[in-house]
Amino acid sequence: MAPPLDFAGLERRCREKIAVVGGDAAHDLAHVERVVGNARSLAAAEGARLEVVLPAAWLHDCVTVPKDSPQRAAAARLAAAQAGAWLGEWGWPEALRPEIAHAIEAHSFSAGIAPRTIEARVVQDADRLDALGAAGLARCLMLGGAMGRALYAADDPWCERRAPDDRASCVDHFYTKLLKLEGTMQTAAGRAEAQRRTAFLRSFLAQLQHESSRPA
Repeated sequence: MAPPLDFAGLERRCREKIAVVGGDAAHDLAHVERVVGNARSLAAAEGARLEVVLPAAWLHDCVTVPKDSPQRAAAARLAAAQAGAWLGEWGWPEALRPEIAHAIEAHSFSAGIAPRTIEARVVQDADRLDALGAAGLARCLMLGGAMGRALYAADDPWCERRAPDDRASCVDHFYTKLLKLEGTMQTAAGRAEAQRRTAFLRSFLAQLQHESSRPA
């Protein structure tokens, strides 16, 4: 009989690696911790295996590529390769590593890889949930500020007469990505939570539009 997996040791080692790797304003240790929490909840609801879900959730951003880099779409593939190397050093079962690598590669919005397993679907949903709700709102504004982007475009803040471009403003990012994530969720539990969090984002936009409207 194989010895039980050391999940506590996995968490400790992952935290040590993430602390060294660092990340941008929206992809820090707090983000990873929230994704792991989301992944635990979704795995319990969907019957996914934690021995695949948790390593993938902890290490999904273990290689950081700037959001505006032309190499951004390759970040998940690079993270999967690095995660595999570390998991090999730590003695995580070799048979699980291809599934963990797939879950990491498939989590990325920009990579466009369809998840083939329930574990990959859980990890993808867990990461995308953190782009929604209060955490997602804060991350969007933090990253936009760090990249020097305006809150909204003065000429057409709500993209009523132009195509949204998230290089232009933080609010544009709502229309290019955040409000679309609800429709990409892969699990029933993820969809239910995404609906709640997306409603929060829509209420924020409505309030911002109200506060920024000018009298005639």
